[in-house]
Amino acid sequence: MAKVWYLGHSCFSLEVAGMTIVTDPFIRPNPKAQHIDFSSLKADVILVSHGHQDHIADLTDLARQTGALVIACYEIGTWLQKQGYENVLGMNIGGTAQIDGVHFKMVKADHSSSFADGSYAGVAAGFVIHGAGDTIYFAGDTGLTRDMELIADEYVLDMALLPLGDTFTMGYADAAKAAQLISCSAVVGMHFDTFEPIRIDHKAAKDHFRQLGIDLTLPSVGDIIEL
Repeated sequence: MAKVWYLGHSCFSLEVAGMTIVTDPFIRPNPKAQHIDFSSLKADVILVSHGHQDHIADLTDLARQTGALVIACYEIGTWLQKQGYENVLGMNIGGTAQIDGVHFKMVKADHSSSFADGSYAGVAAGFVIHGAGDTIYFAGDTGLTRDMELIADEYVLDMALLPLGDTFTMGYADAAKAAQLISCSAVVGMHFDTFEPIRIDHKAAKDHFRQLGIDLTLPSVGDIIEL
């Protein structure tokens, strides 16, 4: 059974088929995640959705600390290799990988992507992760798009990790529509409350999802959710 540990913003530590998978490492600069002990974090695989600093600020250090395989868009992989880290799998939309029995597919996200200096960081992406009978969709930063229906055509999702803070991604109403498009009734929210522009009304969000028959979890940093 998969386990999901919320490390804040869009960063999760997922336990899938005995593998530890960390998404979008942004922990130490996050004022909401100061109680997380960065030095104790482990990872076998790190997934990177795009190049914005609130998703890669801790990427290089976490990769070096853990020796994890970093799966990211080709341009982010190249950027990381230029910093001397070689355990990288560069991919692009539609690409798949099998790592120790866990399947990863890179899927489209509707968002921008650049490094801190403004240079091109490839395309934004999400990932579908499947292993030991559990299937999780990590959407990355995205707006609502009809392409999400293609995920439901290929996978039966157990859980979706969806951004819903609005301003830079979907708000909660569009995230609920996304849950319908991907046919997933168990949603964990992300990319909310970290900064003032993405602060949400928790009650309104939960009520909206509940009216549609979708279970929404809005975790606090450090919460653990099990499938």
